[in-house]
Amino acid sequence: MTIREKIDRVLEYVVVFLMTILVIDVLWQVISRYLLSSPSSFTDELAGFLLIWVGVLGAAYVHGKQEHLAIDLLLQRSSPERQQILIIIINAIILLFAIFVFVVGGLWLSITRFQLNVVSSALHLPLGYVYLVLPISGLLMAYYSNEIIRKNINQKK
Repeated sequence: MTIREKIDRVLEYVVVFLMTILVIDVLWQVISRYLLSSPSSFTDELAGFLLIWVGVLGAAYVHGKQEHLAIDLLLQRSSPERQQILIIIINAIILLFAIFVFVVGGLWLSITRFQLNVVSSALHLPLGYVYLVLPISGLLMAYYSNEIIRKNINQKK
């Protein structure tokens, strides 16, 4: 099993686990509100945080599988040689975006939330943990973009 396959497998399990917890959390929220008439105080906040993690990690996973939503009209109308060049350019832009926005920006956001001791209102969880998903996902997207670029460069040779 390659490193890529191991990363994919771990990411799959993490996203499925988080999604399972999200479904259970929302189900408990509905049960406690409508059947028990005593709404749980933390479920709404936990659902929001889990949704952030599932969405951002899911985006990294889908980028790695190259199944993300894209407008590929230009790509479809290009020759195979030009398609490879466009794929390299697109993934280089994604790589730069992932590094500067997700990794650098996400680290800054997480670190400053920890330094300022910002905590969530219901869970009393340091918000730095919530934002930590940004640099993690950015590193994954950068890794996947690098793999796609290398694969297309090797195919050109």
